[in-house]
Parts: sequence; structure tokens; C-alpha cells
Amino acid sequence: MKLAFCIFKYSPFGGLQGDFLRIAAECLRRGHEVIVYTRSWDGAVPEGLDIRLIKAGAVTNHGQAIAFYQQLQHELQSSRPAGIIGFNRMPGLDVYFAGDNCLAEKAANRFFYRTFNPRYRTYSYLEKAVFTPSAQTEILYIAEPQKAGYIKHYSTQEQRFHLLPPGIPEDRQRSPESAALRENLRKAEGITADERVLIQIGSGFITKGVDRSIRALAALPDKMRGKTRLWIAGKDNPGKFINLAKRLGIDSQVAFLGGRSDIPAILAGADLMIHPAVNESAGNVLLEAMAAGLPVLCTAACGYSPYIEKSGDGRVIPEPFSQSALNQELLTMLNGDLPAIGEKGIAFARQNDFYSRHIIAADIIEKTIAAKAGIQIAV
Repeated sequence: MKLAFCIFKYSPFGGLQGDFLRIAAECLRRGHEVIVYTRSWDGAVPEGLDIRLIKAGAVTNHGQAIAFYQQLQHELQSSRPAGIIGFNRMPGLDVYFAGDNCLAEKAANRFFYRTFNPRYRTYSYLEKAVFTPSAQTEILYIAEPQKAGYIKHYSTQEQRFHLLPPGIPEDRQRSPESAALRENLRKAEGITADERVLIQIGSGFITKGVDRSIRALAALPDKMRGKTRLWIAGKDNPGKFINLAKRLGIDSQVAFLGGRSDIPAILAGADLMIHPAVNESAGNVLLEAMAAGLPVLCTAACGYSPYIEKSGDGRVIPEPFSQSALNQELLTMLNGDLPAIGEKGIAFARQNDFYSRHIIAADIIEKTIAAKAGIQIAV
């Protein structure tokens, strides 16, 4: 079948983009033709993907979203795919991969006037087009809290939702090479044997709570703080966060690594993952840390935080968020036996399916599009 995959932007450093690429690659592996429509592509193009850039001339992000959708309609009339799979909200999708939480639910918890600005109106329109009961879009979602928000605000039919298992890359698991990766990276970064490294991974530093992590590091007792570093890997502008670290007197201990492709080495080199996200629909990085043997300190705002609680691989800060609670839990964990905690995460990861999201997603895409087109798919 000819499948159209639609995503506003692609870079190799985002969680949504990683899911998109693995699902597209699985569909290619099954013999389908995959055309990707996007505004921009940053990184290598996998063999077999047909990348088609769409010019979306507008000044604002929400203006570009509407321009992308409008231009996409012309492209689809020409290519005539059997099915349309979206990784951003827009009308006319056959399958939508829900990488975000419900926008209407977020707005309900914010200042009233924000729901009337042009940005909100645009994204609200695009969201409603997917989740309204009259839509035919099948919805792939990745954490239970997502579904509740969408049903609450749009009365979306329960049967349209399909929960996917996690889908982290298998190279995140601790391996026989992990010890050497750790030694080499820490030596290159000048990390001594008695120093602890906190790692935070994710693009979008405000949403991921990078400022919270910096404040938690600064709040440690003097002796412990002097032996603790914070690495932040992800693609975003670090300027305001660097300034925060300077104001708190810890800028020499905070390193912004940028987007990184060597995540297995980064995980091996660290001692604890800190992820106090403001909003996180799932949080693949939490499971990546578990599989690598890293203890995790995160917020309950992360959709995958229940995995941390069930496994015993760290601590979860409840909502509403408290900076003092994060500060205290970080101190407690650093005073504990981090390797022993990490072993609990490894054991849990081995006993649960952390890897098949792209396979299950491709199954549902095939079934949905084949039923629409009246095509028989070989099992």
C-alpha cells in the first residue's frame, strides 16, 4: 500500500520523531511505499523513504501548521495514498499517533484568557478535527492519562483508541560494552571516581523542567553539590538556563551537550536520570534509563512515571509540583545505593515489553488502511 506519513518537523533528537521514524521503517520493511510530508528534515534520510518538503509560509508556528495542512491537501490529491498517518493533529487523518496530551485539558488548567488567543484557537481546531465523534480517525496513544483527557473534552468513542506498548531502541539496554563506554566517556569529560553525574535528556527545556533540575542541584549541601554534575542532552536554546546556573553559582557543574546520537554512552556514563517534566505524555527516556541501569527521579506529570514506582527504580514527585520535594528526593537518592536501585530497573525492563511499539503501531495502521481500501493483508 502507499502510505502518507505527515509530521511538521523531523530531527533525530525528539521522542515523537523517533517513534515516527521507527514506525515508518517498519512499514517499509513490510513492503509498503512510504511518502513523508514535512516542513523540514534534519538528519540522514533512511533508504526507501520518499521525503517531500512542504513550504508553509507563515511567521508563527500556528500559522505554519495551518499552511502545512492546506498545502498538504494539494499534495495528497496528486499522490493519492491509500492511507494518511499523522504525527501532528490535523483534519482528514486515517490514523493519528498521539504523542501529546490533550490541549483542551491543558487549557482548562491555565488562565482563562489564554484559550482565546490565535495560537490556541488554531491548535484547538486541529485537535478537534481528530477527536470529534464525527471523525473517522483511529488513535494510537502511548499512556492512559491521554485517553481520559480526550474523551472528557470531545466525547471521542472509546473503540477508536489503541494503546501502544513502549518503544525504546534496544541498544539502550545495559550490555557488555557499557562498562567501557562509561569509563571512556567519564575520562573524556574529566569525571573523577567520587563524582556523581545527573543526566537529563530531551528537547524542549522548559517543558522538560530543566530549570527545576538546575535548582535541585544548587540546593544540595555544599560538599555533595561540589561532587555532582548535571548533563543536559537535547536540542533547544540553553541561554536562559545557563544564566540561571550562573546566578546560582553552579555553571561550572552544568553542561549542555546539545542533541546527541551516542545516547547509550551518555546513559552508561551517568549515575542518575533526573526528569522533573512540567508536561510529558509518556517519557521514553525514563524507560531507556531503566533498561540501562540508571535510577530515575521524575515527576508524576510523566505518563510513564508509574513504571518507576512499580519497578522501584527511583522516586516520583507528586503533582502539584514542589521544588522542595524534588530537592529533598534528589538528596535522598544521592545518599542511597544508586547501583542497587538501578538493578531493579534492569530486572523490570527484562520482564516487560519496552520495545515493540513500532510493530504494534504498524499492525494497526495496516489493518485500518486495508479495511478502508478493501485490501486483504497477508498474515
